[in-house]
Amino acid sequence: MGCGDMTGKLVLVTGAAGYIGALVVQQLLDRGYRVRAHDKMYYGDQGLRAVRDRVEVVQGDLRRFDPVALDGVFAVIHQAGLSNDPTANFNPRANYSINTVATQVLAEACRQRGIERFTFASSASLYDAGLGGEDILKDENTPINPLMPYSLSNFEAERILFHMRDEHFKPTSLRHATVYGFSPRMRFDLVVNTFIKDALTKGEITVHNGGEMWRPLIDAADVARAHIACIEAPVERVDGEVFNLVYRNYRILELAHFVIDRLKARGHAAAIKVEYSGHPQRSYRISGEKITDRIGFTPQVSVQQAIDEILDAILDENGKLTTNILHPRHYNIEWMTLLHEAEMLVKATGSIY
Repeated sequence: MGCGDMTGKLVLVTGAAGYIGALVVQQLLDRGYRVRAHDKMYYGDQGLRAVRDRVEVVQGDLRRFDPVALDGVFAVIHQAGLSNDPTANFNPRANYSINTVATQVLAEACRQRGIERFTFASSASLYDAGLGGEDILKDENTPINPLMPYSLSNFEAERILFHMRDEHFKPTSLRHATVYGFSPRMRFDLVVNTFIKDALTKGEITVHNGGEMWRPLIDAADVARAHIACIEAPVERVDGEVFNLVYRNYRILELAHFVIDRLKARGHAAAIKVEYSGHPQRSYRISGEKITDRIGFTPQVSVQQAIDEILDAILDENGKLTTNILHPRHYNIEWMTLLHEAEMLVKATGSIY
């Protein structure tokens, strides 16, 4: 059965101040939901500042989740967690605790409360076999064998969620392709966004391995829309399902040319430097047909459109940068490393004042 009119229903969004979470919150509000925003606030509250007076904010660590945050909640959209390989590799134990254990803690609380609707932000990196892997279009039935800490933590979280599934708890896992696009909590450590940053600050984009690697891509706003579509779909169509989220599959060199072309249209000149080193790179393609067939969801935002939206947000009418796109807060591993170093220093010195 579908859920009917959603106006006024309360949704808990974890990782709500994050790159995708902030967009989920905004879209939910636009659709008439009430939102409880849960976040550790590793990156501050910038992602929620524009809507802070319209949401209930709960700052906390999901590993020590207080079930009171589920009071009155209709659905949970779980976006929290470490979200790329560098941060996972920096501290694999913490990555497992944050991505897997915390997901289990949250899901158990939801099941005990009888909260059916639960979407989990997983990753299409589960399919990656590198440049040496078989070049096939992978769907949700393709066997996977994740090896890296980030992919493993998502895979284990999926297994836990589906093992917990019962008549009162209906989890759905969405495996995100590599994300691009603008967000109030902006990241410049994702391939398209990074190419924009490099073109603007260095005048040059470097691609490795000849740019031959395949990568599935999707806009952050489309990811947010997909999660909302899943909590609105008839529950029997999403119960216990895994969905790939992808706009299209691209070669890396093609993405670099998209950025160069969109910048050229604004009078910015930049070059592409192609290297043929053996630098390890992900390479895989995925199919997104299942979610379209099952609930009618289709991503809408092209790479070119997203590039223009980012440039509109960070350049003034004269083409000058209006924000510090090199700030470490825009780069997950740089920011987490700084936080860790600061934490160690404060532990050694005690309170600063």
